[in-house]
Amino acid sequence: MNIQKMMQQAQAMQSKMQTELDALKVEAASGGGMVRIVLSGTKELLSVTIDPACVDPQDVETLQDLVLAAFRDGSRQVDEAVQKKTSSMLGGMMGGR
Repeated sequence: MNIQKMMQQAQAMQSKMQTELDALKVEAASGGGMVRIVLSGTKELLSVTIDPACVDPQDVETLQDLVLAAFRDGSRQVDEAVQKKTSSMLGGMMGGR
């Protein structure tokens, strides 16, 4: 395999990966579903939904912790999804030798 062909394959793989990351949506929750977020494959926060029952002006810290926990869970899920996609794409590229 020549270097030019390898570079073309790498560019095509990068473009495909970016398209898949843009399309990926991960939903995460905390507090038994009281706080829900949706992240893109690039970890862009797309939406936040908060159950009014967990909004207590006397306890803002708990709500902040719930949002943070949901984001961390979503971020972990995105990392896992990206790792799976990358592994499968690299495996396909290496198997095509």
